[in-house]
Amino acid sequence: MCVPVLGLTATQGGLFLGSLGLGLASGISQRNAARAAADQQYQSSLIANRSAEQSFSAQQEALADNLKETRASSAQENLAKTIEGLQAKGRTIASEQAGLTVGYLLRDAERQSANARESINQALESATKQYRRNVDGLVAQRDNRRNELQSNINQAYNQIPSLGSVLLNVATSGLNSYTSIANLA
Repeated sequence: MCVPVLGLTATQGGLFLGSLGLGLASGISQRNAARAAADQQYQSSLIANRSAEQSFSAQQEALADNLKETRASSAQENLAKTIEGLQAKGRTIASEQAGLTVGYLLRDAERQSANARESINQALESATKQYRRNVDGLVAQRDNRRNELQSNINQAYNQIPSLGSVLLNVATSGLNSYTSIANLA
């Protein structure tokens, strides 16, 4: 039997068509394997993203709890300083001193109490700002991880050869085979 269109003998035509078939099967197999690997990368990335979200939530919750404790502690310190100031005023008044000295002592006790409360409030404000910076850092860390996972997914799917490229490779291989077979004839 002869393959008249190609001008090949039956043996040459069979070898040529077999080569084309094997090339096509190999190309489709490679394409399917690349798709399976990309799908696996996608599934792994979903799991890693869930883990990153859980980690973010746990870290943010820990930071929020820490800030809450700092606020409670600051409120207690403020109250203690206010009480200390009132006690100092009470002691001054109870000493039964008269004149300008009592006024100075009362104002001094109030000033010391106010300074202590302001110091506590500034520390609390600083802790609140640090909390926000820490949360921003966690968000950036989580977003960076997400972007990395998305990049890995994109790379995996970009490795899948298109059907057109598989067919083009088979055609190129077939042309090379045909040229080799035709030169032997």
